[in-house]
Amino acid sequence: MSTGLLAPPHPIVGCADALRAALQDVADVQPVFMSVAEKEAALVELARAEAGLAELKARILAVGDDIAAEHGARDVAAWLAHATRADPRGARADLHLAKALEGRRVLAAGMRAGEVSAAQARVIVEAVEELPAELGPVLAAQAEQTLVGYAAHHPPRELKRLGRRILEVVAPEVAEAEEGRRLEEDERRAREKASLRFRDLGEGRTRITGVLPTSVAERLKHYLQAFTSPRRRGNDAAREERVPQHRAYAQAFAALLELLDPERLPDHGGDATTVMVTMSLDQLLSDLAAAGVIAGDGEEEISASEARRLACQAQIIPAVLGLKGEVLDLGRRMRLFSKAQRRALRLRDRRCRAEGCTIPAAWTEAHHLRPWSAGGPTDLANAVSLCSHHHHRIHDRTYRPELLTNGDVRFERRT
Repeated sequence: MSTGLLAPPHPIVGCADALRAALQDVADVQPVFMSVAEKEAALVELARAEAGLAELKARILAVGDDIAAEHGARDVAAWLAHATRADPRGARADLHLAKALEGRRVLAAGMRAGEVSAAQARVIVEAVEELPAELGPVLAAQAEQTLVGYAAHHPPRELKRLGRRILEVVAPEVAEAEEGRRLEEDERRAREKASLRFRDLGEGRTRITGVLPTSVAERLKHYLQAFTSPRRRGNDAAREERVPQHRAYAQAFAALLELLDPERLPDHGGDATTVMVTMSLDQLLSDLAAAGVIAGDGEEEISASEARRLACQAQIIPAVLGLKGEVLDLGRRMRLFSKAQRRALRLRDRRCRAEGCTIPAAWTEAHHLRPWSAGGPTDLANAVSLCSHHHHRIHDRTYRPELLTNGDVRFERRT
């Protein structure tokens, strides 16, 4: 009579069981009483173990097609995502790494030794796969070995940058041409995927979301930083410092748009870009909360002070309406100060002329001392340099501006 001894489990199954048992042994152990050195050692060793475990898992995934066949799954990644309730995208990424490691012995050995993390391994695989096919397996293997060596000193993000330049190390004679081809391809892809969307949220707000080529985004950020970098405004300094960066960028973006020269914009319907403000004559000079309507895709209401301020920064046609809404006067088109006028104004004023403000003239806007709505001319005698903050304030009827004898503008809150 046979006793029928059970066959021992496969070593990898035994390893998995042992790992779970080891974790169970410390399930109730609290690390609060560990010394600093012990916590440091534990964290480093656990990270190394994670790398080795990821390589072992990859080895199984690489030969797991029979699992997919057994369950009718598309591939072993799909089966694993379902069986473990995991993210399918993550499972597919693991399968891609597993297939790549089959031909990358140096990289796989680095993971087994705990020297290369899974994140680093993905970066190395991507870098080697992007090498020109004509480079050959010998140089590809050299690139792999070099990057595995770099992984001992660089995190994934830095390793990715090194990976993009690895051709200069293993094949400098073709690196320049290949880098040029790669950059052109990246730029082409970035242009194709660029997008910008506008969504009206109501209450005077619009959400703008977009994906831009990096070169365009960096140029925009550089322009915005020119507005946000020197934000020192006397008594307003503490308040300005509390403005989050994303809000500062939004304010700078609005200021940047207002500095665009309409004469240099593409034509719309045969005429340069123009803002049409429709309001009654009384509204134009009053403090009504919603005195103007800008003609555009819709009819978004703006305040009278905002209409007056916009007139300083863009070409404005004031269409003055009578009591019944009929057009009484389509006013003359007001132009920006010319480039020569703005240059002379900066040389004259040197800074924002609000009393106590230190913003350099390069970051200021030209303001009409006598408003255009009151017939003020566009000349230097009627101009003053104001930073974005004080340009908004001078159009805010909460404050009374006073021109001092030295050319500064003093603001006092109306009582």
